[in-house]
Amino acid sequence: MARAATLNIDLDAIAHNYRVAKSQAPKQKALAVVKANAYGHGAIDVAKKLESDAPGFAVACIEEAVELRDAGIRKPILLLEGFFAADELDYICRHDIWTAVHNNFQLEVIASKGLAEPLNVWLKLNTGMHRLGFSPDEYRLAYQRMKDLQQVSGITLMSHLASADDLASSETQKQVEQLNRIHRDCPSPRSIANSAATMKHPVALHDWQRPGIILYGSSPFQGDEDVQAQLKPAMTLTSEVIAVHALQPGDTVGYNGTWTCERPTRIGTVAMGYADGYPRQARNGTPVLVNGHRTQLVGRVSMDMMTVDLTGIDADLGSAVEFWGEHLLANEVAPWCDTISYSLFTSITHRVHRKVKNCVES
Repeated sequence: MARAATLNIDLDAIAHNYRVAKSQAPKQKALAVVKANAYGHGAIDVAKKLESDAPGFAVACIEEAVELRDAGIRKPILLLEGFFAADELDYICRHDIWTAVHNNFQLEVIASKGLAEPLNVWLKLNTGMHRLGFSPDEYRLAYQRMKDLQQVSGITLMSHLASADDLASSETQKQVEQLNRIHRDCPSPRSIANSAATMKHPVALHDWQRPGIILYGSSPFQGDEDVQAQLKPAMTLTSEVIAVHALQPGDTVGYNGTWTCERPTRIGTVAMGYADGYPRQARNGTPVLVNGHRTQLVGRVSMDMMTVDLTGIDADLGSAVEFWGEHLLANEVAPWCDTISYSLFTSITHRVHRKVKNCVES
């Protein structure tokens, strides 16, 4: 390996975090959400690690499900957005894929198809997110239609929370109550809890939880030390210093000179840039660790490199740099980049070397 930019994944941390999520509702079930390549952590590796514990997995689309099936994952897989074309249903039926149904197109396709095996359907209710799902009035009709179809083997009532990470909001309570009202007329298992609800909203802990970001060691609550303390960061992004410069007051750093030295300063150039997935919008002062010492990004992030302040730090060529992970939480870095940890995790590109610890042997 030449260039030092490296993504380190600890699968034992993910297994630990799944157990934390499951412990919030030990008598219920919890799908492990592995969409978007397991939030950048590697869907196949994560699914193999969790398959002995998780009753199933959740992905966004058929392509993600096919990848898992081709890798030998046999547990049920839920398509959170359902299917997009009728020809997906044959594969879905043959490979024990569960599908969300959130519109009349999907419902009518199922009703018109002669299927080799009946489908497990997660019927989506729009309780206020206003992205996908039937309205409450439409939902009862859709539910009864699904119940009457021989193509359907089971139905789970499903919705999605809009503001579960905002503990001051009353929206979560309203959404859960709306799902519960529907449940009185549609007595099937329910699922509405995402990571935030799993950890902080007991009222949402129905039959199936759907933990996502917490599996990867990041709290959905900015600044919540209680939740974060229970989790283990699973991704650590690292590189090393590849050049050192001694600058004087008035010297500027990087494109357009967005940072100016106010004192004699040692600047380290690091092999990490926005082509690796590190956010270009990261501001001066964004925290980084060099040889375990806290310092800051200075100057604009470029395609392949960035610059950090080494003043007062015992660091030189080859010194280790951590951008987020075990010793510097992604949730601390993300606000400096006007984003969230989800985006940091999913943005890392293929040219960054991957090291995965504690894999399950095939």
